[in-house]
Amino acid sequence: MRAGADARPRTAGHSARPPRPSAATVHEHITDAVKTPDLIRLTDDVVLARFETMKVYAALGAVRSLLRRGRVVPGQTLVDSSSGIYALALAMACHRYGLRCHIVASTTVDATMRAQLEILGATVDAMPPSQSLRLDQELRVRHVRRLLAERPDFHWMRQYHDGVHHEGYREFAELLTESLPEGPLTVVGAVGTGASTGGLARALRESGRSVRLVGIQPFGSVTFGSERFEDPEAIIAGIGSSIPFGNVRHELYDTVHWLDFRHAMAGAVGLLREHAVFAGLSTGAAHLTASWEAAREPGRLHLVLGADTGHRYAERVFARHAEALDPAGLRPRTIASTAELRPPWSVMEWAGRAAPEAARTTEGAGSTEPATTVEGEVPSPVTTVELLP
Repeated sequence: MRAGADARPRTAGHSARPPRPSAATVHEHITDAVKTPDLIRLTDDVVLARFETMKVYAALGAVRSLLRRGRVVPGQTLVDSSSGIYALALAMACHRYGLRCHIVASTTVDATMRAQLEILGATVDAMPPSQSLRLDQELRVRHVRRLLAERPDFHWMRQYHDGVHHEGYREFAELLTESLPEGPLTVVGAVGTGASTGGLARALRESGRSVRLVGIQPFGSVTFGSERFEDPEAIIAGIGSSIPFGNVRHELYDTVHWLDFRHAMAGAVGLLREHAVFAGLSTGAAHLTASWEAAREPGRLHLVLGADTGHRYAERVFARHAEALDPAGLRPRTIASTAELRPPWSVMEWAGRAAPEAARTTEGAGSTEPATTVEGEVPSPVTTVELLP
């Protein structure tokens, strides 16, 4: 029988008795509701922070900071390129604070997402279909630069490089401090732009908690040195990048896992089958990784970052659930250096190493101004490696 095929509970402490009701919070704006995660105990040692969209923390924190510093003013237009999730988060933040929003949208932005953006008041420039994700990103960046040349009053958010996007995760850290028991914590999440995992780990460590940070990467990402590989089915947006991200602070990471599409799919389908949680592929990859990590350190609490729901992957992943591998039989290859890296799943103790040469950028995570390269141009915001949808 496949793991999770039976109906028995998979976690400790299940009870048929419903929990006692508590008072619900009346929020002043939808962003307050959306950014608050559901904290779900998966096992004694694993808790999932499941978001509708975690990037609301990044967008809200960035917009508030920019307004507070006078970097932007109400009524000004904020612009960025996006494959969808950050675009919606930014549009909601602009809606809340009286700012205009302009999105240069990837071809991956579907009609439903575009309709939401437009109703929220954002203007959207959709890029034409491209032969590759890299070309799609390059076209978007060129278009953003043309807009900035024509409209210098626009503010380029630069979600991949501007360290202001780390700031919102301090609020998330405060919520976790109030909600989770004291003691050592392992945070497990997809690296992506570096803002969520890095911003959260820094804030928790500064509060005095012992935190081990476990990052997840796709094969093909330059961020942690897997760019020489290709994953034919890689379709999860935002987990890695084909060019350097200024917001990734490599020295914050203790361990790195590299997973292919099939393993992320196994984690996502397994999460739904075993715990009834419908979440995206990056969450599936984090769930699979955290399960393995928790088995190695029983008694230590592990927090899984569930960045978004599974709706974007309904057809390409969840409709194919019969093909999913059994998570119980999956194990990573333990390596000592990236030279030993091999698909489909590898793990390495990163131990705070510096960025690989190909992942280094002139734009530091603390920067809030566009840095320049030796040629004098602003470096392009990254091309995301769309691992696993």
